[in-house]
Amino acid sequence: MLIADKGYDANKLIESLKTNDCEMIILSRKNRKVIRPHDRHIYKERHLIECLFGKIKHFRRIFSRFDKSANIFLNFLNFVGILIWIR
Repeated sequence: MLIADKGYDANKLIESLKTNDCEMIILSRKNRKVIRPHDRHIYKERHLIECLFGKIKHFRRIFSRFDKSANIFLNFLNFVGILIWIR
């Protein structure tokens, strides 16, 4: 599932997502001739993800990616997720 804002409203992207059977919720730009319907209730939940990314960026080690190994980076990302969840 892809929940995106108006910046991702491109015909090529939408066609490639449809060929891969991906469910998408993308707002239509106001200059689009045919407005695609979207689920407003699910789109309103997008701000939760945006806030989570904002909280993750407060951790300098994640923001700057000091870890060279992807495994160590993902483990620390899990640790940060737990810290955010506990708060």
